[in-house]
Amino acid sequence: MGFVSKEKKLFTPGPLTTSKIVKESMLRDFGSRDLEFISSVKNVRERLLELAKVKKDNYEAILMQGSGTFGIESVICSTVPSKGKLLVIINGAYGHRINGIAKRLGIETIELVYDEDSIPSLSDIDKTLAENNGITNVAVIHCETTTGIINPILEIGRVVKKYGVEYIVDTMSSFGAYEINVEENQIDFLISSSNKCIEGVPGFSFIIAKTEVLKTKHHYSKSTSLDLYEQWMGLEKNGQFRFTPPTHSIMAFQQALNELYEEGGTLGRANRYKKNHSVLTDGMAKLGFVEYIKRKNQGHIITSFLYPNDKNFSFEKFYNLLNEKGLVIYPGKLSNVDCFRIGNIGQLFETDMNEILGAIKEVKKEMNF
Repeated sequence: MGFVSKEKKLFTPGPLTTSKIVKESMLRDFGSRDLEFISSVKNVRERLLELAKVKKDNYEAILMQGSGTFGIESVICSTVPSKGKLLVIINGAYGHRINGIAKRLGIETIELVYDEDSIPSLSDIDKTLAENNGITNVAVIHCETTTGIINPILEIGRVVKKYGVEYIVDTMSSFGAYEINVEENQIDFLISSSNKCIEGVPGFSFIIAKTEVLKTKHHYSKSTSLDLYEQWMGLEKNGQFRFTPPTHSIMAFQQALNELYEEGGTLGRANRYKKNHSVLTDGMAKLGFVEYIKRKNQGHIITSFLYPNDKNFSFEKFYNLLNEKGLVIYPGKLSNVDCFRIGNIGQLFETDMNEILGAIKEVKKEMNF
């Protein structure tokens, strides 16, 4: 019998700590053409539209195998015309990733880059769109997981649509924990992932697409497996994936959606995450840690903390000591300052936040900083 390690609590932005029932949902095997599985795919797609506060026919929910980045690349390669131009609004690593994907695909990009603790300027976006008639698409991150900062997607959408440009929003770390009405935000393509705030497991991303825009994207894709239009056509034709589906992940996600509904939907989950975040940030302040992002711009998903200015502090040792206690945090992903990140999403509650605060207090004593 193989060695089974103790399950750890993940204070990360995904993959997350999931519920026992979500895990148990993966104990059955399904064939890709199993009628029960096909019914589950249909159910998941319908419920995603409900979460996005839009209706079938006006919008479509499309499941795409792979991580959230696969979903991003699918949208970029399938919706930006070959002679188009993509404006990427960047204030963190994931904005840079979108820009890198577009460049690798040979798409011309314009970058509006801001400091990682700064909100993008609406006037800058307006000016850039006014001065560049060739821009066909704009992309932005909602919750920039680099820091936890929240970007104003509603206001950005209004500027984008003033110029009749298609609007792409990465809601990877926010969908399910923030109320996002896709139509009101004027989003043409929203992307998120199974293993974030809906609290499923890794395996697929999903795209909420405006149907009338999606219909114009036939033959746009520069990829076979990531062709968003063809993926949609396959799901519409017979409810099946074109290629092997992530069966276990989808069954887990269906259960995760049930649990989201039981918790009170997006608002109920947001309230738990907000409470987690409040307990965490108040407790970390008492322990002497400083947040990187100003409170007014900080979301309730993940928080960046500056390294203590103490020669005895080593992030690697700090991380390993917490890991030994069964608590997993995230290193920083910043380019200009040294930070680490603690998430409070997934199956985490106030007691869990107090547990990690107690562990950090112990580690401070052990490291003497």
